[in-house]
Amino acid sequence: MPMTATSTDIQTLAIDTIRCLSMDAVQTANSGHPGTPMALAPIAYQLFQNTMDYDPAKPHWPGRDRFVLSCGHASMLLYSTLHLVGVKATDRYGKPTGGESISLEDIKKFRQIGSVCAGHPEYAEAAGIETTTGPLGAGVSNSVGMAMAEKWLAANYNTDDLTLFNYNTYALCSDGDLMEGIATEAASIAGHLKLDNLCWLYDDNNITIEGDTDLAFSEDMGKKFEGLGWNVVNVDDANDIDALGKAIAKFQACSDKPTLIIVKSIIGYGAPNKQNTHGAHGAPLGWDEVALAKKAYGLPEDEKFYVPDGVREHFAEGVGKRGATASSQWEDVWTKYQAAEPQKAAELKAMFAGELPEGWDKDIPVFEADEKGDATRNSSGKVLNAIAKNIPFMIGGSADLAPSNKSDLKFEGAGEFLPGQYAGRNLHFGIREHAMAGIANGLCLSGLRGYAATFFVFTDYMRGAMRLSSIMHQPTLYVLTHDSIGVGEDGPTHQPIEHLTACRAIPGLNVFRPGDSNEVAECYRTAMQINDHPSAFVLSRQNMPTLDRSKYASAAGCARGGYILSDCEGTPDVILMGSGSELFMAVDAAEALTAQGKKVRVVSMPCMDLFAQQDASYINEVLPPEVTNRVAVEAGIQMSWDRWIGSQGKFVGMHSFGASGPYDAVYEHFGINADSVVKAANA
Repeated sequence: MPMTATSTDIQTLAIDTIRCLSMDAVQTANSGHPGTPMALAPIAYQLFQNTMDYDPAKPHWPGRDRFVLSCGHASMLLYSTLHLVGVKATDRYGKPTGGESISLEDIKKFRQIGSVCAGHPEYAEAAGIETTTGPLGAGVSNSVGMAMAEKWLAANYNTDDLTLFNYNTYALCSDGDLMEGIATEAASIAGHLKLDNLCWLYDDNNITIEGDTDLAFSEDMGKKFEGLGWNVVNVDDANDIDALGKAIAKFQACSDKPTLIIVKSIIGYGAPNKQNTHGAHGAPLGWDEVALAKKAYGLPEDEKFYVPDGVREHFAEGVGKRGATASSQWEDVWTKYQAAEPQKAAELKAMFAGELPEGWDKDIPVFEADEKGDATRNSSGKVLNAIAKNIPFMIGGSADLAPSNKSDLKFEGAGEFLPGQYAGRNLHFGIREHAMAGIANGLCLSGLRGYAATFFVFTDYMRGAMRLSSIMHQPTLYVLTHDSIGVGEDGPTHQPIEHLTACRAIPGLNVFRPGDSNEVAECYRTAMQINDHPSAFVLSRQNMPTLDRSKYASAAGCARGGYILSDCEGTPDVILMGSGSELFMAVDAAEALTAQGKKVRVVSMPCMDLFAQQDASYINEVLPPEVTNRVAVEAGIQMSWDRWIGSQGKFVGMHSFGASGPYDAVYEHFGINADSVVKAANA
């Protein structure tokens, strides 16, 4: 798009104002990264002022271009830009509330408790922050998910006459981002899928915290990305706005590849003693150096948080007017669309509101009692398909393990998401677990219900993105099979031992480990209705009995995380607890103990996280404090059970890594069975 017809002077002044606000905020906080915002202010200016379809008055309108600051340590670049651009504050539903998204007062309190200007950008803290970034590589992986979401939405909802979705995603990334393995995983997927709506702008400044990048980094990034299937464009000077504009035009003209724009910049640009050194990267410049930089820019040396006359008006005339026109045109199309395509419009309304469509759960199966039973990965596949069939915007896939995860959608019309064929709902991530989880977050940030599937042991590779899904309150769904020593012959490398405790330790991640097929169904029913937290389904490879619910309590108790599965008269002598593939061991042990004359209660604990959220009266009803003889059984480590079994409780489970052998032999080898539960109860 053409640049706004204004003088170069006001353009330079606007860019330098971004720099100075960023310097002042970092120096006032005495903490932060000033050099990168100073270097990249021209890029932020060019994208917002001259490139993106972005309406500061409606920062959540669905047709907007997305901007991701993957180098989240440069957060002041984003905060300064959003402030000067005039982005309006919104409520959680995206409705403007009248105030500023980021005020000058917020910037003055950078990195302080209560300020929306956190050390790294945090999604939903302020409108205009599209995702939480900081862990390097996370933002660029999210951007691939956002670009995939646009392709999917366009393929499924645009009509010949009405185009709702045609936006681009821009991600600004650093040397550090591209050194991280997740970035290469994500770039590989994007190149394979030919995501021509995705543009990464790479800040090639040759500086990291330790010093020059040549200490540890000598890749030819252009050749690397060409090999990954990207269109590569070079800009020799970040301060050359015309060159940036031409590079972005080359991205917009490319119709079959994502684009990497390699931009040479000078970290700490304008600070005479610290520019182009690692001293400008991760520490404040010092007020004396800040003053010298302001002098170099021709701005008042002693004025802090200074916004010259005309700068805000300049942005209002540029991105403000252009964005208002673009969002207004989109609203006109949306009005026509609702009349022309009422069913599809209803789906989109639910999606925009973060709600599930009516009848989403009507086909969730009920499973007949069965002594042989089934693996919970199998019942999960049936339930997932029953749900996704009725949630048109639920899409996802596996890291090359869909046949084992049972995560593929098989109903009519599900289809595949492939290069140039973007309407399908089955995604193929290849063996790239970390990028898969980051992409799934990007899908959810775009309004879709994204899910990602792999073997549970490989959450080791996904943990960074799983943690971020919880920090961002996204309803990302993780389908994690082969959940224990029940993996069997593959041995200790593939048998997750500590992973249940590790995932349960992530605040806000609801970890579901259902104990039979009907618990699978009810755990899914519960998880899908939680739209502000992620869920992890931890599922077995081996069969377990489908309990007779005429004899045992309804699986609807899963909604509370834990429930009394079977009980005795009066106060129990012992409470047995279990989850997943060991729940039936507690059931069998209860029968043996009852035959011995013991009063036994069995508690199923499919989701400790939800159980812990229940009120004290319910928790005490299920686990009476006076009953201290408690036994938990689970083929993982004890740590996450200590709260529920208490200091006098016993645990039947793992205290080491696993072993290779048939799964039943492995269970026997480690003594995880009903007999061990009985023995512990009698100890």
